[in-house]
Amino acid sequence: MVVKLSQSDIADLKRQGYSEADISKAIGEIEKDEMTGSAGTKKDPRTNSQTSAFSSKNMDDIARYQLELNDLLEQTEHILKGDVVAWVEGMKIWQENPNPIKNPLNAEGIRKIMLDLQYYINRHIILGDYEENDIAKIMKDYGKKVNDLIFMKYEEMGMDTEEKRQEYASVVMNIVNLVYGSYARAKDGGERRSLREMISIQQSHQSQGSNVQQAGMGGQSKSRGVLNPMRYVAGKYV
Repeated sequence: MVVKLSQSDIADLKRQGYSEADISKAIGEIEKDEMTGSAGTKKDPRTNSQTSAFSSKNMDDIARYQLELNDLLEQTEHILKGDVVAWVEGMKIWQENPNPIKNPLNAEGIRKIMLDLQYYINRHIILGDYEENDIAKIMKDYGKKVNDLIFMKYEEMGMDTEEKRQEYASVVMNIVNLVYGSYARAKDGGERRSLREMISIQQSHQSQGSNVQQAGMGGQSKSRGVLNPMRYVAGKYV
């Protein structure tokens, strides 16, 4: 940054006994400090860094995580495919099913199931308000629907051997349980109420933080290098 002083500032410094050479040297100091960041606040290199999966989540992140259902659907799809969990360099990854021929559902069967699940595992459902009797009725109808879907198309969906058909009940039950978990979160508007409380707390924290920051700025003078006689003048340009 180039420091520019007014004629009034220069005259004031000269009255204090500083020569033009002193003033020029001091300006050079300030500009050098500004370039290296020693005169002002250094930019935190973490600002543009990638967020770690283990970093603390702020309230907005928690709310987003609470409503994020893609991970659940992704995990469900991997399980239906028969994929296996593996740890590589400390990271959890899914590896392809080592023996896909024994998987109870083929690609078409998994596609049909996942397409159907998206209608029941989403934000609109979990932020709804359902009474216990309503959930019980919905789940009864849904269980029958999934059962009929697989029963009518089990060969097309991959259950083309007796061994695979033995997993029929397990597949239906697991799918129904996933959908029940979605509606359970919406029982009596519980998830919606929880989210409202979370947002209220977040806004309260932000308001308190803003007040503290303003108070700190009001009572804190700008940091100046004590060895530079011009810092009090250049401060208004930095």
